[in-house]
Amino acid sequence: MRSRNISVSEASRPVLPRHARLKFDETRQRWVILAPERVLAPDEIAVEVLQLCDGVRSVELMIDQLAEKYAAERGAIATDVIAMLQDLADKGFLTEAREKTP
Repeated sequence: MRSRNISVSEASRPVLPRHARLKFDETRQRWVILAPERVLAPDEIAVEVLQLCDGVRSVELMIDQLAEKYAAERGAIATDVIAMLQDLADKGFLTEAREKTP
């Protein structure tokens, strides 16, 4: 069994664990993370970051993509993204991809 608690760094390749999924909830008209007996409604920015969490992309690559897309300072994006991902990991909504990248 994989540990649910990971330490997020730029080298991490986060992914939602098998028991959780990101889904657009038609009833609520917003994105939610569904997990057994739990629902989390992330804000729009968190959803954008979560959609990049495919277990293939590193956090470093996600930060670079977001910094370019929003023409923002990379350091500020890195601080915010890592903090958000770490918070989700601490709550059990993210895990580290274990497979080797191709």
